[in-house]
Amino acid sequence: MQNAIYNAYFGFVENPFNISPDPEFLYRSPQHEEALANLIYGVRSRKGFIVLTGEVGTGKTTMLECLRDYLDSQRTEFAFIFNSRLTPDQFFEMMAFDFELQCDRKSKTDVLFALNALLIQQAERGRTCVLIVDEAHNLEWEVLEEIRLLGNLENRQGKLLQIILAGQPELDRKLDAPDLRQLKQRIVLRCTLNPLTPDESAAYIETRLARAGMTKQTVFGPEVLEEIYKRSRGIPRLINLLCDNLLVTAFAMEQRTTTIEMLNEVCQDLRLEWPGSNRDRRGRSSRYGMEEPYPQTPLSLRGD
Repeated sequence: MQNAIYNAYFGFVENPFNISPDPEFLYRSPQHEEALANLIYGVRSRKGFIVLTGEVGTGKTTMLECLRDYLDSQRTEFAFIFNSRLTPDQFFEMMAFDFELQCDRKSKTDVLFALNALLIQQAERGRTCVLIVDEAHNLEWEVLEEIRLLGNLENRQGKLLQIILAGQPELDRKLDAPDLRQLKQRIVLRCTLNPLTPDESAAYIETRLARAGMTKQTVFGPEVLEEIYKRSRGIPRLINLLCDNLLVTAFAMEQRTTTIEMLNEVCQDLRLEWPGSNRDRRGRSSRYGMEEPYPQTPLSLRGD
């Protein structure tokens, strides 16, 4: 309700800084364009295994939503696994449900037979199938091994099942483990999303405002944009969070522009840390041993 009110106040047709992964609000920075192009190329070329990694909030799920829109437009069969804390049996059941396989979904054998039949059917029509696993850094070793074995489904033209694993940087470290070397060797494309640069951060904010109806933004001045980048460290999700709260604050104060003072208040309310902030300095003091009180009396120097 509050967002709807400030949307009308600023003339937005919708909330510009919703944190949900809406492809309509995708900011097409060079790295995001490259990542999406690689995902689509990997699927179309039947490359098999593709890995997408990035820090929390850098836009991985939005990339996957864009890919899903593309797959829908191409009438490509795909399954999307969004909860990665699964046992092997649960993984096969979820995959069967998303592919709408007509089989006993609690039987791994039945699922594999039905999946193979679907893949062959689609291949005969000149199409492929795609398995997308989000939050893949949480996958247990047994599930990753099952996923690797699914990569064996192929014909002379290429892989019958394209598998996309998306996750935080821990996924890369997990795939470097000796036990997963066979899976690592099968990965043919890797995409990485990094935080935005200062210029990209400002362009990201302006793009979302324009998409929401403000073609020429005047809400965030240059100093505020610079501080938003500094405090968010260029992470899109944090940028959304800061901007959304800044708009609420400006609306509550009946202001049309935001200020550093407003940003300070928002950061304090959100308990946000950033390099150089008071919280960051206190945290570093604690980490480097400042929690130990200094002795109240001089130390004895006997024996020196």
